[in-house]
Amino acid sequence: MRKLNELYDGYPDIDIKGIKINSKEVEPGDIFVCTMGVTVDRHDYIDEAIANGASFLVVKKDGNYKVPFIKVNDPNAELSRLSKKFYENPDEKLKLIGITGTDGKTTTAMIIRDLLGYDTCGYIGTNGIKGKKVDDVVTNTTPDCHVLYKILDSFVKEDLKYVSMETSSEAFFRNRLSSFQFEVGILTNITGDHLNIHKTFENYLDSKKQLFRQIKSDGYAILNMDDKYYEEFASIHHKVLTYGKNENANLYIKSFIEHSDNTEIVFRYQNCDYNVTSPLVGEFNVYNLASAILGLIALGLAITDIIDRIKNIKVPSGRCEILDFKTPYKIVLDYAHTVNGLSSILEYLNKIKKTRIITVVGSAGGREKEKRSKMGKVVLEKSDLVIFTTDDPRYENPKDIINEMIGDNQGNYIIIIDRKIAIEHALKLANPDDIILVAGKGRDNYMAIEDKHIPYCDYDVIKNYFDKKNK
Repeated sequence: MRKLNELYDGYPDIDIKGIKINSKEVEPGDIFVCTMGVTVDRHDYIDEAIANGASFLVVKKDGNYKVPFIKVNDPNAELSRLSKKFYENPDEKLKLIGITGTDGKTTTAMIIRDLLGYDTCGYIGTNGIKGKKVDDVVTNTTPDCHVLYKILDSFVKEDLKYVSMETSSEAFFRNRLSSFQFEVGILTNITGDHLNIHKTFENYLDSKKQLFRQIKSDGYAILNMDDKYYEEFASIHHKVLTYGKNENANLYIKSFIEHSDNTEIVFRYQNCDYNVTSPLVGEFNVYNLASAILGLIALGLAITDIIDRIKNIKVPSGRCEILDFKTPYKIVLDYAHTVNGLSSILEYLNKIKKTRIITVVGSAGGREKEKRSKMGKVVLEKSDLVIFTTDDPRYENPKDIINEMIGDNQGNYIIIIDRKIAIEHALKLANPDDIILVAGKGRDNYMAIEDKHIPYCDYDVIKNYFDKKNK
């Protein structure tokens, strides 16, 4: 709670409860900021905001408003400035670690939190908001800036020191992070995604680069030396630490052996070898772990202490998560929804498979169509059977999306539009030693249909299947 005259000189001494940009979420005592979106002008919702109790408006347009207001040139920029002031600069009281890249953001961000400890590090990303006591869901990987400031304020009140956060390209594109400075910025990889938003790969790449432009002068950029675009990122910030299978990397991935339940890795750092047994599986997680280790080194931790903490790492939910339902076959739940993500998880599963891989997969509607046939090609080539199904169709027909995934690709597949039935069919088909991969949604708790988020979760479908079967 703040006084309005503390936020804006010369305005009434009235209590301000919070800041909102969605008129439907406004409560009595809130400031309603009329931000401008790509397709929405929130000036159009002022009457609804006032009806719901808005006490003050931040506007760009002239009008006969029924509550006090201030006119500014850029409400979007003002939202950031206002939020920072309202919550009394929580970003400056925490060390922010930003993770960007096409794949691996969630896993890397959660590894960092596991390594630093839940009593000292919060998390913001696709898997929610996690502090000492805070455990909540998010609708965006990186929330709007007024929400971010509220979350950071709660972390300060919990006496946390660090925040490990996923920083999406869309968040930088929409200027949700423009007022933040990062202690450490980490790049996982670049393969291309969300071109429906960025339109061109160059725009997408530039949005990813923005994280590294916002690293503090004494902070560090952590870069994947094996990534195709490494050189472009290496010139952005003057303090860089690198990881990869390149011997010149600061943290050299010397070797690794993949097992079904862990990975044995040898890292080399400053001419010393470190043997690590990671509870995470797959080559992609060797890279994720390497980037996290370097991130902690950049924060001043000793590598020996970091290595000792690797046993504390938990497999992030919905990220190459092997579900234990006491079956003679493996069930793997994974968020992979990009060409590279699907290719990486299937490459790993092919290394450990004994019989068949059955993949349940779809592709999101309202997103770049160009990747659909490539996704179809990958899953058909690297699976023994593919069950194509629905995945967040939004305003598109799921059958049309599936047809674009199949295209001219050859392979063994069936189509089951209903995702619940598709997953249940895969489980019924499974033989001993098969691997069932349910890809695309991880532990998401909704299905995006038109403009609605309908309650739905792949894990719940699988759990309910076995609950009924075991009755």
